[in-house]
Amino acid sequence: MTESFAYPKSVSIVEVGPRDGLQNESTPLSTQDKVELVEGLANAGLRYVETGSFVNPRWIPQMADSGEVFQRISRLPGVTYAALTPNMKGFERAMKAGASEVAVFAAASESFSQRNINCSISESIDRFHPVMEAADAAGIAVRGYVSCVLGCPYEGEIQAQAVLEVSQALLDMGCYEVSLGDTIGTGTPGSMDRLLNVLVPELTPGKLALHCHNSYGQALANILVGLQHGISRIDSSVAGLGGCPYATGASGNVATEDVVYMLQGLDIETGVDLDALIAVGADCCKKLERSTQSAVAQARAA
Repeated sequence: MTESFAYPKSVSIVEVGPRDGLQNESTPLSTQDKVELVEGLANAGLRYVETGSFVNPRWIPQMADSGEVFQRISRLPGVTYAALTPNMKGFERAMKAGASEVAVFAAASESFSQRNINCSISESIDRFHPVMEAADAAGIAVRGYVSCVLGCPYEGEIQAQAVLEVSQALLDMGCYEVSLGDTIGTGTPGSMDRLLNVLVPELTPGKLALHCHNSYGQALANILVGLQHGISRIDSSVAGLGGCPYATGASGNVATEDVVYMLQGLDIETGVDLDALIAVGADCCKKLERSTQSAVAQARAA
């Protein structure tokens, strides 16, 4: 007997291509090309576009012009143009550039935290308190990211309890939701189900989003498990751009085109024009001199 699930009627897609995608591409895009990418994604119907990152440009040189990108884009009403901000300096730069929302990030793995931002998990969360206070005073929403929720390149399997503790800490300090990142893409539907069986009863699906990389080809299956648990916020990257600069071998995020196609097949509303999205991805890949990682875009092109 087939088990039936009450899937969400609609899903909000968080488009991370302009930030998480481009930050790990070897071919840099010009500022104007980034502006056109962000505008194209919004015009295709995406209501949340992670537009840039205000980290130290020595760490992520591809994001050095994020301030200019924010200032040059033509903004559509109802679209959130978000920025990643690791500290107060980054937050201040994001506010000056006009970011409509910011995000902070922690890891569920101590080793990954040390290699990524040179501090422990608890120290990384402590660093965010001034950002949270400033954001609250400015009326700016803050999203949280947790890396390595289903596996770490240094520690291997990560315990669900560790993910729960970090996620709860971010929510307690004021993040309105936590995006669960399978940073190296080693998760499977089984490990995702086990993780969400721990997190969803404690945190509720409305406080959680999924951020799946497709290194092992499991991202769509993992997202389907998330939908079955009631999660209705999905991170994805147009054309499957990006990876993780601190996780060797991690391939790109799941392609937004593939996520939209799957959701359409489930009669789940996204508000995204798939044909327009495919065209945006194709244009970006041409400028990057690379092939799309979207299976749907490849099939349509053929």
